[in-house]
Amino acid sequence: MKSERKTLDRLLGVFADVHAGEGLTALLLALNIFLILMSYYVLKPVREALILGEGSAELKTYMSAGQVVALAIVVPYYGRLVARFSRIRLINVVTAFFVVCLLFFYALAQLGVPLAIVFFLWIGVFNLMIVAQFWSFANDIYSKEQGERLFAIVGFGASLGAVVGSSAADSLVEPLGVNQLMLVGAIVLFAQLIVTNVVDRWESAREVAPRVATDSTGAGKGGAFGLVFRTRYLLLMALLLMLLNWVNTTGEYILGSIVKDTASDMIRTGRAGGLTEGQLIADFYSKFFTLVNASGLLLQLFVVSRIVKYWGVPWAVMVLPAVSLGAYGVMAFTPVLMAVLGAKVAENSLNYSLNNTVRNMLFLPCTYEEKFSAKQAIDSFFVRIGDVLSALLVFVGTVVVPLRSTEFAAVNTAIVVAWLILAWRTGHYYRVRTGSLTSGPAAAKIEAPGVA
Repeated sequence: MKSERKTLDRLLGVFADVHAGEGLTALLLALNIFLILMSYYVLKPVREALILGEGSAELKTYMSAGQVVALAIVVPYYGRLVARFSRIRLINVVTAFFVVCLLFFYALAQLGVPLAIVFFLWIGVFNLMIVAQFWSFANDIYSKEQGERLFAIVGFGASLGAVVGSSAADSLVEPLGVNQLMLVGAIVLFAQLIVTNVVDRWESAREVAPRVATDSTGAGKGGAFGLVFRTRYLLLMALLLMLLNWVNTTGEYILGSIVKDTASDMIRTGRAGGLTEGQLIADFYSKFFTLVNASGLLLQLFVVSRIVKYWGVPWAVMVLPAVSLGAYGVMAFTPVLMAVLGAKVAENSLNYSLNNTVRNMLFLPCTYEEKFSAKQAIDSFFVRIGDVLSALLVFVGTVVVPLRSTEFAAVNTAIVVAWLILAWRTGHYYRVRTGSLTSGPAAAKIEAPGVA
């Protein structure tokens, strides 16, 4: 058994710096997030088919505001569960709840009950909470030093899970139908819960990283939000993610509107091959997610660690906005489906690989309260505020001052410029926090209230 573990450590050492005895846990955590992302990507085409089939691309964007309201209700209840339950009981209860929800949605869909709005809101909460819960679990297991070395392996599991999930949805949507994908997602989600319990038992026995006690009242005065607004570095990260989501969600609207128009045109001209509009949309998005996640997988495997190693986190955090700047420049001049598809594949694949890894690394020089309390506020509220800003932009661009796809892309380009500046400033503050730039008065100034 020991020789097998040493072999595993050596094999994984090709992708990261794995110390003796760390390979098994890293691999199991990679399997864990693999199953979570697989479940989510099996369900994403269902979301697209429902919201675009029963509604429209505009409704899809407007529902982002509803997700903010839903999170404002759900997150405080989740905090109460955190205070009451142990780590593994919390995960079991929350995950079981989501599995039961999927079974319930399937039953309603079989009865012909419209689900577009409810399912869209639900999957927005599901995606945020289940993924954030996993990373909290991983952070609770690993020390800072271990996380820096091993999160690349865990991130590979996420990228692979997204590829397999979208490919599975692409293969299953036609023979099974859209609604049946809910059952597939539920089964995969339950399987990951089993893996989580195995990892928890294994690591609890080993006591790799001792628990850190924290104040149950939260992050001091003002709670998690107060901590974000008091700390310049955290506020920059919050604004960074807000602009990222604003840009990305608006880009999804541009893509969604073009896809819906194309599907309608295929049916009208007899090129649908007997498929319904919902099946055409689900089929396109299954292929789209497959392209995105296959690209993201390759980036995660061969590019991410090298960019972080040779460029460093401060430069790595600027890569995605730089690529997005070029992507929306292309959309502004070439608003055809293939051009928009290529631009969104480039943007999303980088977001799900490099940017996701670097985004977690930004929290490495943070305190315990900043990593857990502030991160929850940033990953929920500020990310969804970006969705709301996108919804407002779409409303203005479709109702108040009608905009074409090229004009939406031009507005996005301007927002990306501000995002790129924030990324540069965040990288500067990261250098200060890690001591690679300066210390003393300059570092103290960085933590003063307000934004530089």
